[in-house]
Amino acid sequence: MSVSVDASIQSITLSNGLTVLCQPMPWLRTASYTMWLPGGIAAEIPSGSACSAEQYDAEADPLAGLASLTCEMVQRGAGPYSSRDLVAAEDNLGIDASGSAATTQAVFSAAMPAESIAESLRLLAEIVRRPHLPQSQFDDAKMMLHQERMASLDEPTQRLMKQLRMTQYGNPIGRSGLASIASLESLTMDDVRNFYDNQYHAGGSFIAIAGNIDVSVIIEEVDSLFGDWKSGPSMPQQSPLPTDGNHHLTLESSQTHIGFAFDAIPYGHDDYFTMRAGIGILSDGMSSRLFDRVREQRGLCYSVWASTHSLPGFGSVFGYAGTTPPRAQETLDVTLHEIRHLGEGLSTDELDRWKTRIQSSLIMEQESAGSRAGSLASDQFQLGRVMTTDELEHAIESITIDQVRDYWQTNAPDQFRIVTLGPEPLSTPPHQAPTHPLTQTP
Repeated sequence: MSVSVDASIQSITLSNGLTVLCQPMPWLRTASYTMWLPGGIAAEIPSGSACSAEQYDAEADPLAGLASLTCEMVQRGAGPYSSRDLVAAEDNLGIDASGSAATTQAVFSAAMPAESIAESLRLLAEIVRRPHLPQSQFDDAKMMLHQERMASLDEPTQRLMKQLRMTQYGNPIGRSGLASIASLESLTMDDVRNFYDNQYHAGGSFIAIAGNIDVSVIIEEVDSLFGDWKSGPSMPQQSPLPTDGNHHLTLESSQTHIGFAFDAIPYGHDDYFTMRAGIGILSDGMSSRLFDRVREQRGLCYSVWASTHSLPGFGSVFGYAGTTPPRAQETLDVTLHEIRHLGEGLSTDELDRWKTRIQSSLIMEQESAGSRAGSLASDQFQLGRVMTTDELEHAIESITIDQVRDYWQTNAPDQFRIVTLGPEPLSTPPHQAPTHPLTQTP
C-alpha cells in the first residue's frame, strides 16, 4: 500500500491497484462516494477492432450496450441480498445510489447521511464483487435497453449528438451506451458474465469518498472490503479516429438540429485553463457570446452552446444549436464565425465574468459531497492525481486576457466536424469538406 497526502486530500493505492481518494468535509451532514471501474463502453469491442464512423454501422453492432447491460445486471442482487433487498437496504439507510456505463469506466455513485457511509461501502462491495447476475432477470434488463434505444430515436438531439461523438472520435471512443437492433437479438447472459469477469476488478480502478468522514476509519474499511479483490489490466489508452467533413441525417421536422465539434487540448495540458476560459467566454452563461450574439441579438435559434470534453491524451469541443429550417444556415454560419473569431475583441470584463462563474461553482462544490467526490475521481483519471481547490483557484485567477487572446488567435479552429439533423442539409462552410448524407436504420 502506498500513501500520499495533499492538504486534506488523502490518496492511497492498495496492493491490488485500487486507488482510494478521501477528502473530509466536516461542515456537511452528508457523505458520498463514486467508484470507477474499467468496464466502460469502449471495452465492449475486441482489441484491434477500432474503426472510423464511416466504417461503423451502429445498428449492426452485436456488442452495443453490453457495458450498460452488465452494469444493470450487477445491481440486481448481490451477496446476501436479492434485488429487492438491495433497494430496501439502501432506502433504510437513506442512500441514493446509481450505476451507469461511461466511455472508459463503469461508474457507481451514492450519496447518503454521513453515518451511513460505512454500510454504504459494504453494499457497494457486494454489488461489484459478488453480484448474482440472475438469469431470471436478464430479459427484463434487456427490455430496459430496448426502451432506452427507442427513447433515443424519438429524441432528435440525442440522435444528433450520438452521431457527432462517433464522427469526432470513431469506434470505440465514440460509442454510446445504447443497444442496437443486432445486440438486442444477440447478447446473452454468457456475454454479461464474461464482460464482468474480465472488466470488474481492482486494477486501474479507484474510489473517491468525500463528506463528513473520518479518513482513517474509511480507509481501513475500504482496505477490509476491497484489499483482497482480484486485480487486472487497466483499459489501454485509445486514440480518436475522426471522420472529417459535414454529415446530414434527414428528418422531416419543423426544426433543424446542428452539432459541431473540433479538436482541442485535454485537461492537464499547460494551456488547458487558458483554452477553457475562451470556451467560457464563448458559451458559459447568458452573457456569453453565443447566447448573446446568435440567440438574443439575431433571434436565430432557441438553444446554442459549446462545451469542452477531455480524455487522457486528447480533448474536444462539442457544440449544439437548435433552430428552424429557414434560419438554420445563418445559425451555422454565425456560430462558426463566432468560434473562429473568438480571439478578437476580447475584454477583461468577459474574462472576469467567467472567473466569477467558476468561483461560484467551486463554492457550491464545497457544499456537495457528491460533486467533490466526482471531482476527485475525474482528476485522478485525467491527471493521475487530485488538483486541490487552492491549486485550481490559482490556475484560474492567474489567467490574463492577453493569454486568452494569444491562445485563440494562434489556435483558432478552421476545421469543424458537423452533423445536422432536419429536413435539408446545410451548405458547406468555408474550409470544410463536402456534406455527406448519413443513413441510419430507425
